[in-house]
Amino acid sequence: MILDRYILRTVFGGVALVLSVLVALGALFNFIQQQDDIGVGTYRTLDAMFYVVLGLPQLIFEMLPIAALIGALLGLGALARGSELTVMRASGISIARVALSVAIAGIALMVVAVGVGEYLAPPMQKLARQMKAFSKFDNVSFAGRGGAWVRDGDLVLNVARQSGAEEFGGMLVFELTRDHQLAAIGRAPRAHAAPGGEWQLEDYSESRFAGDYVSGRRASTRILPAGVGSGFLGLAISDPNAIELRALWPVIRGLAGNGQDARIYEFAFWSRVARTFAIVFAVLLAVPFVFGPLRSSGTGARTTIGLIIGIAFFLAQRMLESGAIVFDAPPMLLAWAPTLCLALVALVLVARTR
Repeated sequence: MILDRYILRTVFGGVALVLSVLVALGALFNFIQQQDDIGVGTYRTLDAMFYVVLGLPQLIFEMLPIAALIGALLGLGALARGSELTVMRASGISIARVALSVAIAGIALMVVAVGVGEYLAPPMQKLARQMKAFSKFDNVSFAGRGGAWVRDGDLVLNVARQSGAEEFGGMLVFELTRDHQLAAIGRAPRAHAAPGGEWQLEDYSESRFAGDYVSGRRASTRILPAGVGSGFLGLAISDPNAIELRALWPVIRGLAGNGQDARIYEFAFWSRVARTFAIVFAVLLAVPFVFGPLRSSGTGARTTIGLIIGIAFFLAQRMLESGAIVFDAPPMLLAWAPTLCLALVALVLVARTR
């Protein structure tokens, strides 16, 4: 029990140090990206800083697996450099027992990741996006759960969700007359942002009002000139990777029940689950390194190894995300593949460590 507390304190200290550095760098990059938006509407430098601060929980959630690996390498490396691990081994404590204590630290970090990723990051991300949109545009409303409402001349647009950088779904188009009377209502299940400030609406259906008469028409596509592009609507519509699990699952079931493509949401769901479990194996992977090739190495070598593995894990997640969408591969299998590989490597190396 004393051993568990000591190793937990060591691992937590290393992870906290690394996480603070990574989050600070991520926040700096996010603030630099805001420079192009500063000065648009009422969006100012203080607003950009507030936007970055609200995005810190999401950064923590995304950086935690990498920080867990590097922090565990640094913490356990300090124990190895001070011969404390050698003393533990000489006292009859097996490597498996040390690995168990490290795994407990990983489980505790996983619980922290669930709390941050499910209950703290999503609402703060939503608040940040809405604050930015309110500052940049004065013709937008986020009332209710119906997505973003935008007034664009004589058009009122409502977009329910975003399925890609330039693709949106569930768009409603309300066309008004010059005296603000409702002239037509249209709906498109999918909408693409086309170059030149236009929208390409697919499977468009419309009801047009003329006096006491209502006429309807349908079209496979409709080109709709609009002054509001996808860049703005991207501020209002949540990225599936930033939606909490308890909200993603009903979306997946609803889309599947209606025969719609839910692969991007399925991958986002299983990716969040797998990335959370990866924290345990990332921490566990530090054990064979500090007992093996990195036993006498310096901090720089351990940090480099951790960065290489962490970046490889991150890139694998991104490549497999594209594979799930482009190649019609099973989202669950691809989402779990990097974590399963990490788990296999960690468990095999721990078992072979002497």
